[in-house]
Amino acid sequence: MKPDRSGSAGTRIDDVERAHLVDPADTSFSIGRWAPSPDLTDLVRRFWVPTWSVPPGTTAPQRVLQYPVCLVVVTADYSRFYGPTSGLSETELTGDGWAIGTMLAPAAGSVITGGAVAEWTDRHDDLSVVGGGRTLTADVRALMGPDPHDPSRQHEATDLVEAWIRPMLPADDDGLLINAIVEFVENDSTVTSVTQICDRFHVTERTLQRLTQRRLGLTPKWLIQRRRLHEAAERLRGPETTLAMVAAELGYADEAHLVRDFRTVTGMTPGQFAARFDQA
Repeated sequence: MKPDRSGSAGTRIDDVERAHLVDPADTSFSIGRWAPSPDLTDLVRRFWVPTWSVPPGTTAPQRVLQYPVCLVVVTADYSRFYGPTSGLSETELTGDGWAIGTMLAPAAGSVITGGAVAEWTDRHDDLSVVGGGRTLTADVRALMGPDPHDPSRQHEATDLVEAWIRPMLPADDDGLLINAIVEFVENDSTVTSVTQICDRFHVTERTLQRLTQRRLGLTPKWLIQRRRLHEAAERLRGPETTLAMVAAELGYADEAHLVRDFRTVTGMTPGQFAARFDQA
C-alpha cells in the first residue's frame, strides 16, 4: 500500500502522513496504518507499519514533524522507546526492512516510563528499559520474521503491542486532561495563544506549563507552533497554493514569520518543500 501523498486546504490528509515530510519521488517504502482497539484509544493513537526496499548503495531519508507523543518502534535490528522530539525526527532507511510502530497517546508516556516525560524529550532508549519490552520485542520479531509483508502478520504484531499496553489501563485523570488539551490544539486552527488553552480548560498558565512539561516534555507554545507547521506542510502540497495564502490561513503576521518557523525546524523553506510536489 503506497501512502496517499496529496493534500490541500480543503481536504485533510492522514494526520501521520501530513507530519511526514516525504519526498514524492521516493517509492522505496510502503506504510500500513490503522487505529488501535476501541478500549485502548486513551493510550494509543495509531499503529504504522512501514516496509521498505532501498537499492544497494543508497539511503532513503525519512523526515517527520513528530506529534507531542512518545513512540514504540520494533524492527529486526532494534527495539526502542522514543520520547517526544522537539525538532525534526530524521531516520535513514537502508536495504530491506520493516517496523512495527506505535504512536502513543499523550497520556501514555508517563504511564509507561513511570516518571515525567520531560526526562525523555529528544532521546530514546532500548525498549527493554521499560517494563516487558524485551519479551514484546522477541515475540514481534518471531511473528514478523517469516514474511513481514503479510498484512495478517502485521496486524497480529500490533495485537501483541496492544496486549503489552492493555494492563496499563485505565488512563489517569491528568492523562485524560492532557489528551483533551492536545486534541483541542491540534484540531482547532483558531487556537493561536496559550491563554485560549487556559480559558478552555479552566487552568492557570502555570498549571498548564507544569502539566505539559510532566506529561509531554514540551510547552504549550510548542503545541501551537507544531500544529501550525503540520498545517503548513499539508497546505503546501496542494496545487495553486501560495505562501501568502498559507500564512494568512494559519494566522501568521506575515510570510516571513512562516518562512522562519518552517525553515528553523525542517531545514527547508516552504517554497523548497512545495517545489517537491510541483515536480511530482
